[in-house]
Amino acid sequence: MTIPIMVILCLSVQKKGMVIIMTKTYYPKGVCSRKYEIDLEDGIIKDIRITGGCNGNLNGIASLIRGRKAEEIIPLIRGTQCGGRPTSCPDQIARALEEALAEEAK
Repeated sequence: MTIPIMVILCLSVQKKGMVIIMTKTYYPKGVCSRKYEIDLEDGIIKDIRITGGCNGNLNGIASLIRGRKAEEIIPLIRGTQCGGRPTSCPDQIARALEEALAEEAK
C-alpha cells in the first residue's frame, strides 16, 4: 500500500512499509523529451519514467540506470551532448538526479 506523506512542488515522498521512496518530477530543457519521473530510495534509482524523446534510446538508458546509485550514474552521463546542442537527454537525466539527491538530503 502506498501512502503519500508529502508533496513539495514537483517532489513527492511515499512511505511503503518502512521504506521511503522519493519521486522527482523534472522537466528537461533543450531536448526532445518532455518529462522525467524518477523514483529514488536512499540514493538508488528504483525507476525512471520518461515522456517524449527517442523511445528506444531512452528505454535503454532507463534499463541501464535502474537499481544503481544516482551518484554513480551522474558522472557517467553528465555533459553528454546531442548533435550541436550543449545538452542531451542523458545530461538532463543527470541534472534531474542531482536535484533529486539534493532534495533527498534535506
